[in-house]
Amino acid sequence: MKPFSYTKARTEEEVIASLSSPGTRILAGGTTLYDLMKLDVETLAHLVDIASLQGLDDIRLGPERIELGALARMSDVAGHPELAARYPVLAEALAKAASQQLRNMATLGGNLLQRTRCAYFRNGLHYPCNKRLPGSGCAAQEGLDRNHALLGGSEACIAVYPGDFAVALVALDAEIETLGPGGRRRHKVAELHRLPGSTPHVETILEPEEMIIRIMVPAAPYGRASTYHKIRDRESYAFALTSAAVALDIEGDVIRSARIALGGVATRPWRVPDAEAMLAGQKFDERLAREAGRMAMRGAQPGRHNGFKLELGARTVAEAIRIASDRGARL
Repeated sequence: MKPFSYTKARTEEEVIASLSSPGTRILAGGTTLYDLMKLDVETLAHLVDIASLQGLDDIRLGPERIELGALARMSDVAGHPELAARYPVLAEALAKAASQQLRNMATLGGNLLQRTRCAYFRNGLHYPCNKRLPGSGCAAQEGLDRNHALLGGSEACIAVYPGDFAVALVALDAEIETLGPGGRRRHKVAELHRLPGSTPHVETILEPEEMIIRIMVPAAPYGRASTYHKIRDRESYAFALTSAAVALDIEGDVIRSARIALGGVATRPWRVPDAEAMLAGQKFDERLAREAGRMAMRGAQPGRHNGFKLELGARTVAEAIRIASDRGARL
């Protein structure tokens, strides 16, 4: 790890001012950033610690929306009983991520901005990686691609977005509020992460001097009939091979509308409107769920080692639809 300077911010304005200096990064929980610094993926000059900022760790559940501060800890949100009852998809996405120790440290804002776990990205200059060194190439294209993306990739990058929480937020049409030199802005979480295209090192739409301060989830009837279903190599402490966030608006036994987002298979959280449309106005049955699962994976382009994700992803979606439907039937 290279030497760096450190300050502790007292106000949001201090953070924004600090970010104007080249090579400055925000430190919140640090559960991802420290790793990348040790690997020399992040070679920063200055850290500005925002952990003590006031008013950014709140959890508010109102009649019109849920508001979550960017510094709220993953474990606090996952364990919030009212949130878990109203939006099980959010609680499950957080509870199935990392270990309890990491969830006790990691913040929601940092979780949204975590970087890929692609081994070629993290394992140094021995491997070409356009995310780490633009223009150097993508070793995964001809390498081991078992854990890489089938959707949203490009010739420059096929790294999977690793998070769970953002997938659930995309399914729920959530927004973030950010603060930068120009003031506050709102963005759809679905727009936060960029497709890699020819510039995979530019991962989000945020400006260099902009920070996430709040996450907002609209209150809606589909919140309770929801789930986050995650398949991984081991039951805990592992990233998704495939995952699906599903939320259903159900009246009686009819699915009025559906929201589905995929994780573990794409370069960013991946919404699947065609699969959602297939469910709208239909009564749940296993055949319909399987068809929607296959539709969700339409357009996937498997590599040499990750073709198994086609069927696994479809089954993951189908099972998530069944779980959400069962919850809706009990309301």
